[in-house]
Amino acid sequence: MRVLCMFDLPMETKEDQRSYRLFRKELLANGFVMLQYSIYYRIVPNRPAGKKYESILKRMIPKNGEVRLLYVSEKQFEEMQLLVGMKGHQEETIKNQKLVVI
Repeated sequence: MRVLCMFDLPMETKEDQRSYRLFRKELLANGFVMLQYSIYYRIVPNRPAGKKYESILKRMIPKNGEVRLLYVSEKQFEEMQLLVGMKGHQEETIKNQKLVVI
């Protein structure tokens, strides 16, 4: 299962920019990988494991903007159609593996 985090955060003031950077750092520190700008995902074994990350992210949500989480099965994620562009390096390397040895 994958947890997708999608967000639109304002970048108008210095405080907004700082909030954005801190939120993005928190995503990366918790194992989320960028799929597209403002869309990050993380592989979890099941929904209760995803709830752990949901509670972590709730503590770091900026005051302004929108943040959404979506739980998607591996089958649904694999069936995602790429209409323009190419898969990123991490997408090609990781695919649906739960453990990747580097």
